[in-house]
Amino acid sequence: MAVRACLLVLLLLSVFLFLCAESKYIVYNTTSSIVPGKLNVHLVAHSHDDVGWLKTIDQYYVGSNNSIQKACVQNVLDSIVPALLADKNRKFIFAEQAFFQRWWRDQSEAVQSTVRQLVSSGQLELINGGMCMHDEATAHYIDMIDQTTLGHRFIKEEFNVTPRIGWQIDPFGHSAVQAYLLGAEVGFDSLFFARIDYQDRAKRKNEKSLEVIWQGSKSFGSSAQIFAGAFPENYEPPANFYFEVNDDNSDSPTVQDDINLFDYNVPERINTFVAAAVSQANITRTNHIMWTMGTDFKYQYAHTWYQQMDKFIHYVNQDGRVHALYSTPSIYTDAKHATKESWPIKTDDFFPYADRANAYWTGYFTSRPALKLYTRVMSAYYLAARQLEFFKGRNKSGPNTDSLADALAIVQHHDAVSGTEKQHVANDYAKRLSIGYTEAEEVVAASLARLANLTTKTGGRSQQTKFQQCPLLNISYCPPSEVDLSKGKNLVIVVYNPLGWRREEVIRIPVINENVAVWDSSGKEIESQLLPLLNVSVALRKYHVMAYLGKSPNTTPSYWLAFSATVPPLGFSTYIVSSTKWAAATSGRQEYMPESRQNDTIKVGPGNLKLIYSGNEGKLTQYINSKSLVKESVQQSYSFYPGKDGSKETQASGAYIFRPNGTYPIKSEGKVPFTVFRGPLLDEVHQRINSWIYQITRVYKGKEHAEVEFIVGPIPIDDGIGKEIVTQITTTLNSKKRFYTDSSGRDFIERIRDYRKDWNLEVNEPIAGNYYPINLGIYIKDNSTELSVLVDRSVGGSSIVDGQLELMLHRRLVHDDSRGVGEALNETVCISKNCTTGLTVLGKYYLRFDPLGEGAKWRRSFGQEIYSPLLVAFTEQDGDDWTKSHVPTFYGMDPSYNLPDNVAIVTLQELEDGKALLRLAHLYEIGEDKDLSVMASVELKKVFLHKKIKKITEMSLSANQKRTEMEKKRLVWKVEGSSEESKVLRGGPIDPATLVVKLAPMEIRTFIVEFNY
Repeated sequence: MAVRACLLVLLLLSVFLFLCAESKYIVYNTTSSIVPGKLNVHLVAHSHDDVGWLKTIDQYYVGSNNSIQKACVQNVLDSIVPALLADKNRKFIFAEQAFFQRWWRDQSEAVQSTVRQLVSSGQLELINGGMCMHDEATAHYIDMIDQTTLGHRFIKEEFNVTPRIGWQIDPFGHSAVQAYLLGAEVGFDSLFFARIDYQDRAKRKNEKSLEVIWQGSKSFGSSAQIFAGAFPENYEPPANFYFEVNDDNSDSPTVQDDINLFDYNVPERINTFVAAAVSQANITRTNHIMWTMGTDFKYQYAHTWYQQMDKFIHYVNQDGRVHALYSTPSIYTDAKHATKESWPIKTDDFFPYADRANAYWTGYFTSRPALKLYTRVMSAYYLAARQLEFFKGRNKSGPNTDSLADALAIVQHHDAVSGTEKQHVANDYAKRLSIGYTEAEEVVAASLARLANLTTKTGGRSQQTKFQQCPLLNISYCPPSEVDLSKGKNLVIVVYNPLGWRREEVIRIPVINENVAVWDSSGKEIESQLLPLLNVSVALRKYHVMAYLGKSPNTTPSYWLAFSATVPPLGFSTYIVSSTKWAAATSGRQEYMPESRQNDTIKVGPGNLKLIYSGNEGKLTQYINSKSLVKESVQQSYSFYPGKDGSKETQASGAYIFRPNGTYPIKSEGKVPFTVFRGPLLDEVHQRINSWIYQITRVYKGKEHAEVEFIVGPIPIDDGIGKEIVTQITTTLNSKKRFYTDSSGRDFIERIRDYRKDWNLEVNEPIAGNYYPINLGIYIKDNSTELSVLVDRSVGGSSIVDGQLELMLHRRLVHDDSRGVGEALNETVCISKNCTTGLTVLGKYYLRFDPLGEGAKWRRSFGQEIYSPLLVAFTEQDGDDWTKSHVPTFYGMDPSYNLPDNVAIVTLQELEDGKALLRLAHLYEIGEDKDLSVMASVELKKVFLHKKIKKITEMSLSANQKRTEMEKKRLVWKVEGSSEESKVLRGGPIDPATLVVKLAPMEIRTFIVEFNY
């Protein structure tokens, strides 16, 4: 008892002494700069905030729908400001302008003033600067430029800052266009990213070549190179250094530095820090390494991160073995540059990407093909709408094109157009595009009305014309053209050309009258052709009009009316459709039953191009062009890849990953006839491949390519097996494993099957591992001939067999691929909340053979026409002659002038201050074509026919700084083993007298143009 009492007294005494020990407030020394001769650990605080993925962009911003994911970007930004104010040495970077601008609009003037100071001091760095962190596989380069410009110009206007660093840390592979165009040409000094192939990463770690000088352009070489760094693992902190509040951080102990408390661990934590730093230094050149301190949607309570980083900087620097500092990628880049190190060269791109064996992220090249097409169609519409808005004059109070600009910018996100988001998020993206289109449609209609209406003698304008458009024309639905013309009405069709060269193309519209004719603005009847609207199109139309509009069509047209339209550059032509006493040229119809004409061949095509089909099988066998003298054997077929379900192996095929389980040809179900329609303008071949694949092949009189329209879906999954649908074009070309795909719609890159230039590839997925993203086209060649295929949206494709090209058109899967989205890629169409029917995809691709070396002309010129189709608008005419009361032909440029064949206008936009943003793009690479890979000249005085140029200033690609200023600031890097390269062609300054712009191959030049009013 006495012993127990004694022990109790001792215990109480020790507790009393412990509680009475001196407590000392610690001031952490975070003041630090780079220390020469010591390993510098740059701590970069960041939050990666997806502009939609598991939740919609607005749900992520306000923090709703947290049953899916606890994420609130508003909290991140709210939390960062006081955390940075608490210590002037702290720093933070933020990338996604779509979120930042939402937050900025909600802030008081006092908070905005504080944030401006934080940006000015460098504590808060607005990095990358686009509205989103765009995808690099499925986004078109024009969209990438537009969304970056939208963010960069806001940052310049609000903060007078130009972002210096590319921060593409999450896209699933990286394009050459990102490096040279969206990197060097926007004025970035470096580009950082995380996702490269696991085999590539392993080799680069061993060679200390995770950081390189990336020369992404053959045409520009070192003049558009950029310092580029791949992170050692991902964009998260090293293991054991993760400090988000309320998350499971059991493997990341906080620094407990109060010696009066239990679990004091400063020595252990500093040893762990030093060990991690030295480990990374062993795979990194120079004495600088970067730690990415953050990950998805972190810093919602920023204090927890900064509290720990303050302690690490304080104690690590006291320890002295390495040096830690708050930093940004800009500081890190300057530190790397100052070492004068020589860096290895990287060319081409970082596709395809696999994060482990059997896990190639090549499925998303095609995922959600309908959203991909919608994005591309809206992109083209936005380009044309801005031009027409410029000609009419911008209405600041609306309607204007801003809403569509914002929607398009957001959908370029790497979990949007990529097709890797949850279904409800995909719906949100589509809804935003639809809202943006509706407003832009008003702009287009008002612009066309203004341009078409004549001014009266008294200076007034004739009665305003109301133009209608047909966004559902792809499913044969166009109410303005489906009017009964037999009662004396005339249909007026205005056709606008957004390209800088004259175009002649066939327009097709649904009509209900057979006795119709088409007249041009001079009153001359032009050649037209009627094609029947078959049951497959009628059914597609009826079902999807109900799905989109919630109502059934009032009428059912019987025909497609096709006519040839000739349209001036940046202008429009007018055509009148009226009733006649005779029927328009009706297409001749022939049906063929396989095996009924054993030895016959069927020749299709009204012009130079003939497609030959076999009579016994009804299959394409030959392509003959009498003009180019190309005669090639060719076959076209469909197959599907069953997606692996991940049950026996750990990896399934899903929204991101393509993992096929065999290949199965799709054969016709029984002896199915195919039908040929012939006419003066075009021939069509209709083929029912099976119950869920239908195909129409068109050959136009004035064209030398074949157009293939496919209707695929709903893909059956009743057997519980997901399927990925491909089409193959098979030839006898000896392509020797080589094929060529575009980089974001711009440069073409040579691909070699089962080969990587940068490392010895271990082949574990011979199909998925040879798939590449296609935005413009793909081609193969041998020593005499080229075969090119162009596409209408982003798809995945390859050449799995010599002489063959393959495109993946649609995919429907029943398992998730375990990459975070948590949902099978099983798209359905909803009618009255019934969402059981699988998605049907309608699309087109185009194919052509050319003699060796001559295919680029078609790929580039027609590829631009695919991207920028003619814009068609409708109105009705009662009584008076339309052409006498309206302007029938509008010329946006000098009527005698066309842009050179190798130049396109990719931006013409009136800005808020009345100035114009103009971008001109040379379409050819150096050495790509003997005639067109040359310097081109554009006469701006003829381009701006209706305005007098007062001043023109060349800008960076994103129009946020003068080009000359950007060039002066550009960092020059040393390259390992560099030899002198041939002089790079550039266009040079504009002559202020002649106002002629010169463009070298692949050059895009951006200008701000001021006018005299």
